[in-house]
Amino acid sequence: MAKMPVGRVNAPSLMVSKIKDPKAPGQLWKDQLKGADRDAYLAMTNLFTSFGLGSLSDKIFDYVKNGYSSDTIFLLLQDTAEYKKRFAANEQRKKAGLPVLPPDQYLAIESSYRQIMQTAGLPKGFYDQASDFTNWIAKDVSPSEIQSRVDLATQATVLSNPSYRQALNQMGISDKDLTAYFLNQNKALPLLQKAAATAAVGAGAIAKGLTFDKQYAEILATQGVTGEQAREGYSQIAQELPELQKLGSIYGGGYTQREAEKATFEGLAGPTNKRRRLASQERAQFGGAAGAARGGLAQRGGQY
Repeated sequence: MAKMPVGRVNAPSLMVSKIKDPKAPGQLWKDQLKGADRDAYLAMTNLFTSFGLGSLSDKIFDYVKNGYSSDTIFLLLQDTAEYKKRFAANEQRKKAGLPVLPPDQYLAIESSYRQIMQTAGLPKGFYDQASDFTNWIAKDVSPSEIQSRVDLATQATVLSNPSYRQALNQMGISDKDLTAYFLNQNKALPLLQKAAATAAVGAGAIAKGLTFDKQYAEILATQGVTGEQAREGYSQIAQELPELQKLGSIYGGGYTQREAEKATFEGLAGPTNKRRRLASQERAQFGGAAGAARGGLAQRGGQY
């Protein structure tokens, strides 16, 4: 294992007074670690937390309590499954004969990748997790190379067939989504399929003059609601909603499009029962009025 330079490992301990107290198991470190041991525990725990490895605090506590130095603890922690998973590219780099990257350099490269993707406006879920960058780091792909790839994908989007782009845009697939597709088809495809399915659901609402909520449409699309089902469901909602909203205002409690959607597409008990209750009140009101009318006619008929 590559040894962490002493200065790099011990640097956090110089700022112990500013380090946040980690959540050690049972807070035992407060009672059992004193002086230099306490400082070493705080420094090492906060260092590994910054790596995304706060779960190793238990091991750090045990190592410090048993008298291990910071250098030794760092080397021991590099052998843990958690560390190897977090810095998975280093294992592949070793096998390929490439130098192992120290954590700060590894994290800096990840940050550069992530910044490039965010600046390009690429969709959420597309190269924004640490695991997304493992292959690039393992193959020693520089951030400048990734920037070049993104630029080429963006250019491909701009130069693509205008009609094709327009059709995709109407399906809810933006130019940024298309750039992601040109950059990595396999990774972007599920995102594009989700966007298209969401747009199909939203189209059902828009066609009937109802509100299109992208976030809720994504939920319905994820649950498997198809474009055809959305059209049928929103057609029913559009027919019922005005009257049910009026009844809701009369009898209290109101009635919203979201409640109608949850009753229609998800069959949730609360909204479904509310819709039935309002509908029954409408029938009772109509039935009562009709009965009174019939009674009045009968009475007048008796007088003639």
